[in-house]
Amino acid sequence: MGLSYKLSDAIHILAYIEILKKQDLSSKSIAASIGANASVVRNLMLDLRSANLLTTHQGVATPQLAKSPDDISIYDVYCAINMPHNLLNIDPKTNPNCLVGGHIQETLNHFYSDIESAAYNQMKTISLANVIQDILK
Repeated sequence: MGLSYKLSDAIHILAYIEILKKQDLSSKSIAASIGANASVVRNLMLDLRSANLLTTHQGVATPQLAKSPDDISIYDVYCAINMPHNLLNIDPKTNPNCLVGGHIQETLNHFYSDIESAAYNQMKTISLANVIQDILK
């Protein structure tokens, strides 16, 4: 399974739109900043718009944040994007006849659930404003 950069790119898009709001906000310009194809940007912007984090108008390159950067958490962005939302994955093909293989999935599921919960809680404490402040310092 390949790595997904969708969360990183979606946060990038929102920060770009807020920081450079008086400049060219076309998907082509944003894509140049990300180093991606403009269609990737448009698809992510659709996800962000569907989650009420972004407003756009068809045919006009004037996207805007739908909320204050203080009111958009990294978790909000994570939930908005269309991708599998498992941070950690367990190998489903272990040997059930082995002492370790027969128990590892259930054991790791318990631990992974705790880890993911902690990560989600941390993501909720980091706002887009925090990201923007860090970019600008």
